[in-house]
Amino acid sequence: MPSTYSSIFYQVFLMKGKRRVHTRKELSGYRKDLRKRLTPAEAFLWKHIKARNFEGRRFTKQHSIGNFIVDFYCAEEKLIIELDGQGHFDPIAQEYDTKRTTYLESLGYKVLRFENKSVFDQLHSVLHEIKSNFRPAR
Repeated sequence: MPSTYSSIFYQVFLMKGKRRVHTRKELSGYRKDLRKRLTPAEAFLWKHIKARNFEGRRFTKQHSIGNFIVDFYCAEEKLIIELDGQGHFDPIAQEYDTKRTTYLESLGYKVLRFENKSVFDQLHSVLHEIKSNFRPAR
């Protein structure tokens, strides 16, 4: 396990020192394509958090941080929201998601994960959970 954390630290160090961490140009085409093809759960949640409609916070969709593209990102809160569909439930995908989350958290972001089904069935709870992870008013 220490080698995993060492490699993540090394990646973070390189990205902070030499490369852009946000909205890297080489990912722009892929981000644009993902924005056009939101999953139904992403589109549904987006209706509720876009254009500062949710607690006055600005979220972006399909935002890149490092080599990863996150579903939703709020810079003001350093908050990432990920929606997980069926493809995230196999062991390989779960391991990848864990490494990805570890990397993003090492940069100081809070990562929230929700199942697609909960976005549709329990939207109020999902929005409450997101709001509860906002920093206290300054």
